Amino acid sequence: MKKFDRKLILVTGAASGIGRATAIAFAKSGGRLALVDLDEKGAIATATTIRERGGEASVYTANVADFSAMTALAASVSASQGIVDVLVNNAGVGSAGRFLDTSLETWRKVLDVNLMGVIHGCKAFLPSMVARGEGGHVVNLASLAGYVAPADMSIYATSKFAVLGFSESLRADMSRHAIGVTAICPGVIHTGIINASILEGDPKASETRARIDSFYKKRGYGPERVATAILDAVRSNAAVRPVSPESWAMYYAKRLAPGLVEVFSRTENPFAKP
Repeated sequence: MKKFDRKLILVTGAASGIGRATAIAFAKSGGRLALVDLDEKGAIATATTIRERGGEASVYTANVADFSAMTALAASVSASQGIVDVLVNNAGVGSAGRFLDTSLETWRKVLDVNLMGVIHGCKAFLPSMVARGEGGHVVNLASLAGYVAPADMSIYATSKFAVLGFSESLRADMSRHAIGVTAICPGVIHTGIINASILEGDPKASETRARIDSFYKKRGYGPERVATAILDAVRSNAAVRPVSPESWAMYYAKRLAPGLVEVFSRTENPFAKP
């Protein structure tokens, strides 16, 4: 897909961070936006920004972890705006903690959003995209933790490894329908995900959040860079797109020097050290 003029772009997690930046970037390129988030106020703010710049955006509230909510969302979007051309499964939740410190409740919560949320989005919107017969594109937000698994990120890494594998399989499957699939692996990006992440087994969780957020802020790699990468990846139909320098470095290191990556992964949260 080379151009986005009048194309319908649906973005989950559109109230803030990468989702918000991606929605604004697609709107700037001529797309019509369907903005999805549980944070209705934040999604409305994103829509307002888009409209003030002359774009078109509608807001929907839905929980990606709830398939019935996603099927209802698909019906609503189809009735009011038409068939989605580009589906961006961005909504996600962060987590950290050594395996023995993590709870099954957290495992379920993170996997329900990060993995099942992606699957629910595809199950809800791909049938109509396929039936229309005019192609399209799916963007799934994976992570640098989708191919490098730090010792204290077992839940998050599991969810993102799965998204990466699912995207690869889905890409092979959807190719016969001229529907592209891209997995985006951002890396160290300064968004609000750290403050909303679930940290387990850390007696100084609030201090850890502040330290990591400060490091990410100083890193200076904002969500707008991910948005640019997403649009470029859709245009070129890329299978996997790392974004930040460390994401690219680890992407190649995993293939060329897996032993080194394994040693690197044994440290706690190596991508958040000041």
